[in-house]
Amino acid sequence: MAAEKKEQDVYILAIESSCDETAAAVVKNGREVLSNVISSQIALHTLFGGVVPEIASRKHIEKINQVIQEALDEAGMTLDEMTAVGVTYGPGLVGALLVGVSAAKAIAYAKKLPLIGVHHIEGHVSANFIENKDLKPPFLCLIVSGGHTHLVKMKDYGEFEIIGRTRDDAAGEAFDKVARAIGLGYPGGPKIDKAAKEGNPHAMEFPRAKIEGAPYDFSFSGLKSAVLNYLNHEKMRGEKVSQSDLAASFQNAVVESLVSRTVLAAREFGIRDVVIAGGVASNSALRAAMKEACEKEGFRFYHPSPALCTDNAAMIGAAAYYEYQKGTRSGWDLNAVPNLKLGER
Repeated sequence: MAAEKKEQDVYILAIESSCDETAAAVVKNGREVLSNVISSQIALHTLFGGVVPEIASRKHIEKINQVIQEALDEAGMTLDEMTAVGVTYGPGLVGALLVGVSAAKAIAYAKKLPLIGVHHIEGHVSANFIENKDLKPPFLCLIVSGGHTHLVKMKDYGEFEIIGRTRDDAAGEAFDKVARAIGLGYPGGPKIDKAAKEGNPHAMEFPRAKIEGAPYDFSFSGLKSAVLNYLNHEKMRGEKVSQSDLAASFQNAVVESLVSRTVLAAREFGIRDVVIAGGVASNSALRAAMKEACEKEGFRFYHPSPALCTDNAAMIGAAAYYEYQKGTRSGWDLNAVPNLKLGER
């Protein structure tokens, strides 16, 4: 039976295809998820040790219509009952993004619905609204994923000020590269998180980069190089390296860098609400360390459940709802923008 549509209710059909997940969701009024369907390609890309863009695009084409229909069926609704269509249009893999954007444009055009292009990072931040009903801007958000490491102040819905960013590798990228180097494989984040639970985080001392004149910026390439150099050094000496100790020590260095800068920024900018988002936000050590640091400072700490940290369409639906309320509408010329910057339209 179709959900009853009241005049004031807004139903967003949301689509996400920026990397290796084909996802669709129906979100009511920005915070109530009626369906959230994800077709993951992780098993496929694991064979290659990382995401292969061409394969990702082809898989999106195969799955997109099926995933959208599943999202509608799960919500017990039809396209005619949707208020608007929201879709990720950047940043991400251009071929992958194009599949979602094309599907969204076709549906919006055919059904005469408003089309709303959503920034992928804005989606990650908005994932926090789904399970934290009392969360409202302004707040400070640490966004950590395979492609992004940003520290941003969300001033209002859809309004961001970037306070810090990575100068080189994203945190998730460093996790993937180190996991591959120590033989854990892909995806690196969950594999290192699991291995680290058995290891000593103080077994090896790795550097924490500080950038002069940019106290809120991050750098992980030096840390990654230090791990690789340590591995090579021990190998030349014929020493066996503890995989779990190395994973725990590396993770500890990353987490310490992320937490210290976030807390420093919150303190300096006088922000009491701290939020984390993105795939790496599901890391158990990061969540525990951030929670402890925020409690010590008297900050309120929010995070999405692990299922909403990875790429999904529910978060895009939440972001699209607030853009819709602001009057944001995209034209039929909406295109994939692989290097889209936060705050750009």
